[in-house]
Amino acid sequence: MSANPVRPAAQPSIRLTTMVHGGGCASKIPPGELEDVVSALSGQQYDQVLVGLEDGDDAAAVRIGGPGGNTAVLSTADFFTPVVDDAFDWGRIAAANALSDIYAMGGEAVVAINLVGWPRGVLPYELLQEVLAGGLAIAQEAEVPVIGGHSVDDPEPKYGMAVTGTAHPDRLLRNDAARPGLPITLTKPLGVGLLNNRMKSTGEVSTAAIETMTALNRDASRAALATGATAATDVTGFGLLGHLFKMGRASGVGMVIDRAAVPLVDGAAEALRDGYVSGGTRRNLDWVQEHLRTGAGIVEEDLLLLADAQTSGGLLVIGEVPGYPIIGETVDGTGIEVR
Repeated sequence: MSANPVRPAAQPSIRLTTMVHGGGCASKIPPGELEDVVSALSGQQYDQVLVGLEDGDDAAAVRIGGPGGNTAVLSTADFFTPVVDDAFDWGRIAAANALSDIYAMGGEAVVAINLVGWPRGVLPYELLQEVLAGGLAIAQEAEVPVIGGHSVDDPEPKYGMAVTGTAHPDRLLRNDAARPGLPITLTKPLGVGLLNNRMKSTGEVSTAAIETMTALNRDASRAALATGATAATDVTGFGLLGHLFKMGRASGVGMVIDRAAVPLVDGAAEALRDGYVSGGTRRNLDWVQEHLRTGAGIVEEDLLLLADAQTSGGLLVIGEVPGYPIIGETVDGTGIEVR
C-alpha cells in the first residue's frame, strides 16, 4: 500500500454546506419517488445476475465464470453534496459511504474511481484537491486503490465514488434473506442527520458525527459473515425505519424495534430537541408511516429519530453480531412495530 496522502494546505474558509440545497444522503430523491422512477428498468433477465433491482439492495451482484463460478462481482456508485464544511472531511465521509455498499453486501472492495461535480470558477481547484485527498485517505485505510474517475462542471459541488468489489455467491448479505425469530443488530449509532443539519444551520461542528461517518463498515461486515448472517443493509438516506421497511418487505417478515435500545451519537438528542430535523427525514417517516405500529409512550420525536436520514451509517444486520447492540427482532408478519 502506498504512503498516506498528504492533506493539502488549508484554503480560505468556505462554508461548503451553504452552497447546496441539502447535504449528504439527506439530499437523495425520496424513496417512494425513486422506486417509481427505477421501475422503468425492471424486467431484465440475465442468469448471471444474483442481486438486481428488485429489492433495492446496496449493490448489484453478478456471478462470473459461468453457472458454477464461485465469484460474484459487486458494483455500486454513491455521491452527494457536502455534508460538512471541511473539504477533507467531506471527502472522507463520501468515500466511507460509497465503500459501505460493498461491505453491506458481505463483499470486499477491490477498486474505486472518483465521481466529481464541481462549480469551476466559483470554488478553487485547491479545495477539490482537499476533497480528493480525503477520499484517498479512507480508501487507503480500506486498502482499496483509487484509479481515475469522472468529473463535470456542476452548479453544486458533489463528490463520491463508484466501487467494485467481490464476494462469494453463497455468502452475500441481502435485503431479501431475513427470517423471523432473529435479533436485529445495528453497528453504528443514529443521529448524524440531525447533527449534520445543525452543522449546516449554525456552523457548529460535531466531532462525534464526523468520527461516526468516517468509520468503515468493513470490520462489522466481516463479523456479520463470521456469525453466519445472510441479511443486512446499511442505514443511509432512507433512515433506520426506511431500511427496515425495505428489508422486511423484501423478506416477508415483520420488525419489532426497542426504541430505548437504539444507540445515539453524542448530541443527537439535543439536536432533535432543538428542531434540527431535515426535510429528507420527514419524507422518510411519511413513506413508512402506514406500515408503523407504535407502543405506549412512543411519540413523533422518537419516530423522527428512527427516520433520521443518515450519511455513512452503520450496518443493519439480521442476527447477533458480537460487540454491537441488538435493537430488536424479526417476527412473523409485516410492517414495523416500535416499542
